[in-house]
Amino acid sequence: MSDPGLLAWGRAAAARRREGPVLWLFTDTRRLPDPRPSARLLPVGRAGVVLRHDDHPDRVAIGRDLARICRQRRLALVVAGDSRLAASLGAGVHLRGGHWPGLVRRRGLITSSAHDSAQLRRARRAGASLAFLSPAFPTASHPGEPALGAVRWNRLARSAGMAVAALGGIDGKTIGRLRHCAGAAAIGALAAG
Repeated sequence: MSDPGLLAWGRAAAARRREGPVLWLFTDTRRLPDPRPSARLLPVGRAGVVLRHDDHPDRVAIGRDLARICRQRRLALVVAGDSRLAASLGAGVHLRGGHWPGLVRRRGLITSSAHDSAQLRRARRAGASLAFLSPAFPTASHPGEPALGAVRWNRLARSAGMAVAALGGIDGKTIGRLRHCAGAAAIGALAAG
């Protein structure tokens, strides 16, 4: 079930910002095999989806369904690591660590993952308008892996020179520990059912 605290944070953040998504659903083949029900529950006009189902055999079909849902609900959609699929869906591109997939560059919304200051700089130079800095906190996606923590996350976000959203262990409780936060991204905290 979507985290009510995170949804409340999203409503408050959307009221402060005039435009753009503030909540982002990341797809995950293991933790969220079918992201479509969760996308249908995102707040209309103030959320986005990052399609990462890289090795899923139905990635293109899932992408088409998500593109339709996103158009109907006025949600942003970016495709990770595949600018051709992004173009075919009319979606933006999500870079990994600020690296463009292949030689194809695309206009439109560009986001990027980042895990440190070097990747934040690379994302900015690559033209990303938003970087997802992770993992902010311990996360079920990478159990046992070290997290940035609130102090380091805040320091990196403040010095990034671009909009930064939080990813990794984000829920209604942890998001309040982060400043300079242009958005919040999650898998489990935004999952349906």
